[in-house]
Amino acid sequence: MTDEAILIEQLKNVQTKEKAFRELIKLYKERLYWHIRKIVISHNDADDVLQNTFIKIFKNIDKFNQKSKLFSWMYRIATNEAITFINKRAKRNNINIDDYQKELTSTLGCDNFFTGNEIQLILQRAIATLPQKQQLVFNMKYFDELKYTEMSEILETSVGSLKASYFHAVKKIELFIKKKTN
Repeated sequence: MTDEAILIEQLKNVQTKEKAFRELIKLYKERLYWHIRKIVISHNDADDVLQNTFIKIFKNIDKFNQKSKLFSWMYRIATNEAITFINKRAKRNNINIDDYQKELTSTLGCDNFFTGNEIQLILQRAIATLPQKQQLVFNMKYFDELKYTEMSEILETSVGSLKASYFHAVKKIELFIKKKTN
């Protein structure tokens, strides 16, 4: 049995669930945080969404059917939670999602938790101009270094579609950066 299979078995067992869940958090907290942070931008919002993600994972682990890897399943939950969060925020502020994300990145330079330089700030602003799916695909491929097959499992879409999205995202980002640095 693999380590993941053992962990899943422990998560589904009432007697070992809490201990296994603490181990799960230790293993995946940082990776999920940074994935969420790239979507919601704000550190505080990312913490809130991460907490909601782990609550959802804890409540629904018995429904995990093991057709995908545990990490892919959790990544999908984190992605959906983050997207739901920013969509609600944008709606509450009466602003479309694209404008809301641009607004978030415009304040990124003032964020105490953002440690990037000017080039990284320009990159984040470029990413914010992309449609939501292209943002996700670019972040997952470029920053998280996920394979297209893993992304396909998480986003439930074809590898070909993901490759096209990434290609278009890269071209748009290159154009944005050229405009900003010239």
